[in-house]
Amino acid sequence: MPKIVGVRFKENGKIYDFACNGIEVSKGDNVIVDTEDSLALGFVVRETEKNITPAKDRVLKNIIRIATEDDTARYKNNQIIEYEVLKYCQQCIEQREIPMALVAVDYRFDGSKIVIYFTAEGRVDFRELVKDLVCKFRIRIEMYQMGIRHQACMVGGIGHCGRILCCSSFLTNFIPVTIRMAKDQNISLKPNKISGMCGRLICCLAYEHEFYEDMKKKLPKVGKKVSTPNGDGKISRINSLKETLTVTLESGSEEEFSPDQVSIITDNAKQAESKKGPGKKINNEKKK
Repeated sequence: MPKIVGVRFKENGKIYDFACNGIEVSKGDNVIVDTEDSLALGFVVRETEKNITPAKDRVLKNIIRIATEDDTARYKNNQIIEYEVLKYCQQCIEQREIPMALVAVDYRFDGSKIVIYFTAEGRVDFRELVKDLVCKFRIRIEMYQMGIRHQACMVGGIGHCGRILCCSSFLTNFIPVTIRMAKDQNISLKPNKISGMCGRLICCLAYEHEFYEDMKKKLPKVGKKVSTPNGDGKISRINSLKETLTVTLESGSEEEFSPDQVSIITDNAKQAESKKGPGKKINNEKKK
């Protein structure tokens, strides 16, 4: 059973599993790993406590060796080249007035190619830009158009809560987020309240959604007519975190009750009462 460790290539990047291939590594080591494109330098950020047998349909890449001083020096030199490419590429984009936003540059560890990440509203003709870059740096250039959420993940930033963006700190995969989640949590639907730095719905809407769904099943719906110790009324708000109901009474006041303090008034009960009332009057008239 091979030992598996988690390796990250960027400071806030996704964590990938690699087989140690008999090499003793520990958290914090710099390692050279085999990827789909080429060799790469990564950082061990997670050790597997127990040996894990990978699934039959899952093939893990191997760690080649512990990174040497030369490997580390090469990695730092690549970062300098990435900055030069980034600066020159931005100049070319502005000169040619290309409708695209430059996000990041990745210079492969083995020097085989440079990958440039960008965002744009639609399809962009970047052929002349690639020619400029190839002429300047004499290396293979690949352009990769990414979504705006991935841009926020790579660039980073501060969210509404005052903390570093979840996608650039600990999230490894984007969670599907819908407007229904905000509605279920009684959150204001104003775009500036529920949108993140990327302009999309904030990821944290999905964190407690399961809890709100469970509470929604347990508690009666908004608009239901209920009977309370202080009189009949209608449920105007559900307080999921407190597990209480806000009821607007017939007197016009709002009061908060626990679910066991209220009982739902059904349509059948109303009909029974309406039938029972006239029936008494009719009998009384007959007696007279």
